[in-house]
Amino acid sequence: MSNKDTDAMSKKNDEKPALVPRLRFPDFRDEEGWGSEFGDEVFAQVSNKDHNSDLPVLAITQEHGAIPRNLIDYHVSVADKSIESYKVVEVGDFIISLRSFQGGIEYSKYHGICSPAYVVLRLKRGHSADYFRQLLKTDRFIAQLNKNLEGLRDGKMVSYKQFSELPLPIPSQAEQQKIADCLSSLDELITAEGQKLDTLKAHKKGLMLQIFPREGETVPRLRFKEFLNEGDWERVSLGDLGTLVSGLTYSPDDVRDEGLLVLRSSNIKDGRILLDDCVYVDPEIKGANLTKPDDILICVRNGSSALIGKNAIIPKGMPLCTHGAFMTVFRSECAHFIFQLFQTPAYQNQVAADLGATINSINGGQLLKYKFFVPKQPEQTRIVNLLSSLDELVAAQTRKIDHLKKHKAALMQQLFPAHDEVLV
Repeated sequence: MSNKDTDAMSKKNDEKPALVPRLRFPDFRDEEGWGSEFGDEVFAQVSNKDHNSDLPVLAITQEHGAIPRNLIDYHVSVADKSIESYKVVEVGDFIISLRSFQGGIEYSKYHGICSPAYVVLRLKRGHSADYFRQLLKTDRFIAQLNKNLEGLRDGKMVSYKQFSELPLPIPSQAEQQKIADCLSSLDELITAEGQKLDTLKAHKKGLMLQIFPREGETVPRLRFKEFLNEGDWERVSLGDLGTLVSGLTYSPDDVRDEGLLVLRSSNIKDGRILLDDCVYVDPEIKGANLTKPDDILICVRNGSSALIGKNAIIPKGMPLCTHGAFMTVFRSECAHFIFQLFQTPAYQNQVAADLGATINSINGGQLLKYKFFVPKQPEQTRIVNLLSSLDELVAAQTRKIDHLKKHKAALMQQLFPAHDEVLV
């Protein structure tokens, strides 16, 4: 008996009872349960290097799938000679990446080439690509992948052999397409709402270029009519507008399940404070400076220079909290105006100048020396009211998208069965 026959018999002996999802479309509720096929029965591994190096080089990302590098912020250069060994990726192919054990298998909507380090999978006939595009990004599949890859760590990649040993839930092609259509319609809705969000952000960014003075200018190009004759804005240092509050140095031994919340850079996203990644310490710990509503939390040190300088204003209703040593707090009576200043090129350019090429932190003393043009209090208030109303629209749109994503994730849990959910 050949090894192939032995493998086939082994797989057949390992077959499990029919799977059944918790939620099923009406057309299929009277159908039998789903089958299960192994990865290599559904996908073939392809390694086509027959190209003239004239195809776009694809970046393999968790956020965008396989996408031409020129469409995203991707700065890795590739020598012309090395591109000759790159693999051709067709529209509809799937790619196993270094991070597949974290984010699933990526899908390509583009014809291009990718690094030979990646494993390119091509779906065999009789299956819906959109069905597998959804399935291979589910939390259940990723958990199943990790379970099958005991000991896999950063620096190692899922092999085709390892993928081929995974049983995949397979309904009829008609049910595959129904599930794909449902989830794809949600994707389209999420994309449309994301475009609205991008439009709002772009509108605010363009407006800020008009209502704050540009480099070399002392007044904005767009001004409320009641302030047109108020003259130049005053150039001041950040230290003239408020003070810094240093962060808490703590060790892993200080961390507990509840207590005093410690805000870190991971709690800042898009200018908002999020509490989905929280660390707590003993409320009586020494050296903790409590934050207050309207304090501005600023990241001043991080392994990634891209995160340094990002900031958010502490909202009212926050639980008792302090901030970590890689953070600082700026406290001021005009905090909401300064928070908007921190979204301008005047702030971002000074942060970038401080960081230079190799430094991954900004010094508090230097931060207080940053220079800005500011108007008198009544004009500050008008600017804050205008920009805050846009921030509220952006926040509401962001919440809407988050809700849609959570809805889709919950729906996927219902539409795809786990291997322990079988017909009895």
